[in-house]
Amino acid sequence: MKRAVLAVMLVLLVAGTAAAKDYEVTKKAGDYTVVVKIDRNPPITGDNNLSALIKDATGAEVKDAKVAVEYTMAAMPGMPAVKVKTDAVLKGSEYKAKINFSMPGGWGVAVRITRGGKAVQAKFSVDVR
Repeated sequence: MKRAVLAVMLVLLVAGTAAAKDYEVTKKAGDYTVVVKIDRNPPITGDNNLSALIKDATGAEVKDAKVAVEYTMAAMPGMPAVKVKTDAVLKGSEYKAKINFSMPGGWGVAVRITRGGKAVQAKFSVDVR
């Protein structure tokens, strides 16, 4: 009986892990549609992989932009504000970056897109665990 219970618990654990989805948000940035994914949902303290798929107004994938990710946490008593910026690198059709949240809590994330001399950004918030 104990083995059966353990087997059922193991199956549920594996099924729950396999069904876990990335954190995903879709935002507008000027004329662009930006689909951002973070490989953990919710994002965690430490390293997280971020990918951004950018499409122009016609729905075509944008592969010639300079993309940077900036993530911030507001100042708190005894702690200054945190602001980190990292460049994203085009891999395939997505821009990829590794982001490292230094502590749990609410973080603001901005994906900054520069193309043709014009800069726009897509902003969203995450609750890091």
